[in-house]
Amino acid sequence: MLEIPHISSQSVSTQRAKSDVRQTSTYFVMKRLFDFTAASILLIVALPVCAIVILAIMVNSKGSPVFVQERVGAKRVFKNGRYVWVQKTFRFYKFRTMYQNNDSAIHRQFMQALIRDDMSTIDKLQAPDTDPKKKFKLQNDPRITKVGHFLRKTSLDELPQLVNVIKGEMSLVGPRPAIGYEVDLYSDAHRKRLQAQPGITGLWQVKARSSVSFEEMVKLDVEYIEQQSLWLDIKLLFSTLAVIVKKKGT
Repeated sequence: MLEIPHISSQSVSTQRAKSDVRQTSTYFVMKRLFDFTAASILLIVALPVCAIVILAIMVNSKGSPVFVQERVGAKRVFKNGRYVWVQKTFRFYKFRTMYQNNDSAIHRQFMQALIRDDMSTIDKLQAPDTDPKKKFKLQNDPRITKVGHFLRKTSLDELPQLVNVIKGEMSLVGPRPAIGYEVDLYSDAHRKRLQAQPGITGLWQVKARSSVSFEEMVKLDVEYIEQQSLWLDIKLLFSTLAVIVKKKGT
């Protein structure tokens, strides 16, 4: 009689865990290949647009057309027999939409109020005619140039981040990278959004943008992290394009 070896529940759990790790690893490998290929093609196609944007910025205001800022992201590393997400800073690129040498105090104050859900301070910092649907993002910011308003509305200011994607510092899809002084205010629950590589677009940009609170934004980021797949990434990229076409950019 053929004997069937006993397989304990612990063995089954271990096998499933190993299978999940392989599947997850395959996703991240495929995601990186997709990001690098797509970002490279998009950057080449966008070069004429980038040239026009650079010229417009230089004509409109003084300063470098490309804004560089240190942002907080995350990198997946193998440590102690498993993959973990490690917080990492990197140089973040975008087209400059503000006057050079501006004071970040108003943004720091707004983000502090946003993260702490201080609606009284948020209302004081917003202009009286601010659209209630956009109150969770600083509107009528005096630091933004005329060209900058257009670039933000059309999301053209994000094009240089394709370089971040090619370098492997960002993904096309993922939570938006935060500024250091924002992360300093995070609770443990907020830090869950740092358990993924930051992206140019994501679930929050498609579903909500500036119409939801910081807590809701974190929930959407965590929802993406828990459900992420290559198919979801592709769907979010096409949905982002639809949002931009409809002029729902910030």
